[in-house]
Amino acid sequence: MTRTSDLSAGRQDRAGTPGGDDWREVVGLVSPTEERNPRTTDIDLLPTVDVVRLILEEDAGVASAVRAERFRITQAVDLAVEAIRAGGRVHYAGAGTSGRLGVLDAVELLPTYGVGQEWFDAHLAGGVDAMTVSVEGAEDDPEAGRRDLDHVGPHDVVVGLAASGRTPYVRGALDLARERGARTVLVSANPAATLAAGVDVAILLDTGPEVVTGSTRMKAASAQKIVLNTFSTAVMIRLGKTYSNLMIDVRATNAKLRARLVRLLSQATGLDPDACADVLAESGGEVQVALVVLLAGVDVPAARDALADGGGVRAAVERLGGVPAR
Repeated sequence: MTRTSDLSAGRQDRAGTPGGDDWREVVGLVSPTEERNPRTTDIDLLPTVDVVRLILEEDAGVASAVRAERFRITQAVDLAVEAIRAGGRVHYAGAGTSGRLGVLDAVELLPTYGVGQEWFDAHLAGGVDAMTVSVEGAEDDPEAGRRDLDHVGPHDVVVGLAASGRTPYVRGALDLARERGARTVLVSANPAATLAAGVDVAILLDTGPEVVTGSTRMKAASAQKIVLNTFSTAVMIRLGKTYSNLMIDVRATNAKLRARLVRLLSQATGLDPDACADVLAESGGEVQVALVVLLAGVDVPAARDALADGGGVRAAVERLGGVPAR
């Protein structure tokens, strides 16, 4: 599944870490995101309405760039599902905007699907502080990538996030993952990413030059965000964290989410919200238990026992002789 290119192989740096005072080391390592965009060279001379128009016109192609990589996103999802079912985890590793997107994706899984670091763990160059304060130099340290992922095991999947496709921090993380026998994925906005060599799945997004040269917080970041949304959501669906297109492991931490759970049960069953609220209360706020009670017409203990046998809500309802709703 690995994709490489003659160009990416030729750009692999000798010592492994461009930086220091030897600027010659980074010559020739230009990503498409760092090329000048011929459509925006006069953007600083334009009125606001045209500046906004140009930015949005460039953004319009992001979804197509992601769609072109759908088969490799599918491969990455299957790797992650297999890993988690085997007791492993998914690790995101990135720097700057790419790394922050990984943290955002991982932390949002807890309130949405009841999943924390036991399944998805995010590693950001520079640590937690780098979420709110730029720590740009942290990306140049491959050893930091190795240290941050030192707990990776053979059943895990490490997803490297690097718009440029050459970030040393990410390279260190991926190298460590391979040494541990873990599967590896790269998400990059550089079709000639040097880090693509050796990974199991390379998701290389051809978003082209940015509106503002090198500003990968724009198209490259938007593309990576769509990939991560698609990837983690598909993993959750495949692992039974939804019933139909409804979330069934939401953490009801506020009034809005408590109301959503009742609405979810009503949508799934077609029953009155008040009746759903009563069953949810009897189920101790456990949505899956309440859903099985409502769909199969059994009591709470029977619903819990059926769910304990595995397979999720649909399997539990079928065991109890009910008919899962569509």
